[in-house]
Amino acid sequence: MTATRVSLSSRPRVFGARPFHTDGELLALRFAPDGSLWSIEEPGVLRHWNLSARQLLGWHELADPAAVWSFSNSAHYVASGSDEICIWETAAGEQTACWPQASWVTALAFQPGGLLLASGHDDGVVRLWHYASRRLAYELRAPVVPSGGPNGTAVSALAFSPDGNTLAVAAEDCSILLWDVVNGEMRGCLMGHTDRIPALVWHPDGRRLVSAGWDTTARVWDAAACRPLILLNSHAGQVQALAFTPDGQRLACADSAHAIHLWDMEPYQTRAVRREHSCEVRCLAFSPDGRCLASGGAGRVIHVWDPRDAEEGQDAADPLLSRTCLAVHSDGRRLASLGTGTALRVWDTTTAETVLELEEAPVLRAFAASPDGQWYAGSLARPEGPEPDLATLGLWHADTGRRERILIGQAAPITVLAFSPDSRLLAAAGLRSSDVWLWTVPTGEPLLLPDAVEGCSVEALAFQPAAPAQQRRLLAVGGIDWLAPRGAEGRIALWDLVDCRPFATLPCASGSLAFHPSGHLLAAAMLAESIVLWDVDARKPRSELTGHLDAVTCVAYSSDGRWLASGSDDRTVRLWDSHTGEPRGLVELDTQIKALAFAPDGQSLFTGNGTTSCYQLDVRQILSGS
Repeated sequence: MTATRVSLSSRPRVFGARPFHTDGELLALRFAPDGSLWSIEEPGVLRHWNLSARQLLGWHELADPAAVWSFSNSAHYVASGSDEICIWETAAGEQTACWPQASWVTALAFQPGGLLLASGHDDGVVRLWHYASRRLAYELRAPVVPSGGPNGTAVSALAFSPDGNTLAVAAEDCSILLWDVVNGEMRGCLMGHTDRIPALVWHPDGRRLVSAGWDTTARVWDAAACRPLILLNSHAGQVQALAFTPDGQRLACADSAHAIHLWDMEPYQTRAVRREHSCEVRCLAFSPDGRCLASGGAGRVIHVWDPRDAEEGQDAADPLLSRTCLAVHSDGRRLASLGTGTALRVWDTTTAETVLELEEAPVLRAFAASPDGQWYAGSLARPEGPEPDLATLGLWHADTGRRERILIGQAAPITVLAFSPDSRLLAAAGLRSSDVWLWTVPTGEPLLLPDAVEGCSVEALAFQPAAPAQQRRLLAVGGIDWLAPRGAEGRIALWDLVDCRPFATLPCASGSLAFHPSGHLLAAAMLAESIVLWDVDARKPRSELTGHLDAVTCVAYSSDGRWLASGSDDRTVRLWDSHTGEPRGLVELDTQIKALAFAPDGQSLFTGNGTTSCYQLDVRQILSGS
């Protein structure tokens, strides 16, 4: 089997490319002197962004996942910490140094204008590394602090002063120690926080230090006198991240309430509060001219805004309870896509132009398109009606985008939807329940399948496309028990919809399901790195397809049943011979794959990506490896 790496220039067509969307949760941001932006996301993907053109300049996959990352001031280097410390040169993505560690790395910081990298560890030791000569310079070991905290208290944050001569070290006992880097002596101790200190930042004047606390405060300290100056306590949640403008006039503080507070440092007043984020913000960075603030975190998108704009942002829908969904119209002329945290987008597959907007459609958590091309169903991210928790589904006409009705009765949030082959039934379920609801279309009459996949959250739904000789009509319900004692486990429940009863249970934890057009085979994407093909009639696995290097997130059959496509977090799409299970083609992409859909003629394969864009791939090119 040959592999083709797809670059930005070689994709046949891109739909809905949205700037600053990433596959993983953002862990670090840094502006380069030229104004471009660097980002690190899980699991160790480095990206380079052009802000003015709103384009991705390039990316590198650096390493296995690490919880701690830090850029040098110029963004020329980036370091990661886990049970080892590694340093990369960002432009080429090449590793320049790596040191195994005897204790876990909990914090990192580069010395401004110097050649030192500081690492904090869970045993309380701070190590200074001379990264150019690739050697350990020396260690700092904290004495007993005035609060009575013992030696060995884990380090939670590090920050060098602008001149590089002082290192601030926050520990899990809520103390902050100031170290003279030149002679290795402790200069003072700052006490006041009552909960964990996850971030530190120095004012550009080098005299003031700001600390972020889980006690919902940010504190400004006089570093020379080792005394507090002011308490910034307008936050409703734990303060997580900090950043100063280069001129030091403004301070940005992000909290666990998903808000970013912008403070004027003279006279310490709130200038603005931004609420665009729907998840935890973990990193902040100002541009060199101070006119852009970049922020990112668990929401997998970088927000870039002008800190001079004092207008408050609006709350967004929670992308962690949203699904990437993809559907091709029955005539192949329209592609509908929903990315995490985005509105439903419908494109002309020939021109890549947007052709439809849904009426009264807020941000959706999930959607499905009916096989007959008449309906779009969507799960409302912000439910409507007098009982909003029970008004969670909408039904729209696919040709006009006009909303037909709201389906009331099923509790939120709904995260999985599927239409029956005849388009007369809509199955709906959610991550927080094992129930499945069946709705008649378009009348909206409900039928409950209680505890459809016992003890599991529902992760996938698939209707059997053709009834076998026994005249059963099956619905496959994929469930996962994330809290199982031995780790995530699950099963697939097959429901007979004629008699409305369970037909079979398959021992398989799967997040994506697809029936072969014949109805006799069911492909299940496993939590690990494989796909299991189940013989539905025999209720036994027929074969297991291996080759992916990360979790398989989606599977889809071509309409003629000849090919099975699989997508993965390893950023590849693979084609398999559905009859023999042999691998037939591989494409490497620059984004994780979250959804797949074949065009009706089988010549194109569409991908729904972790970055919320969609790609159209030529099936013949995948098969030929060209």
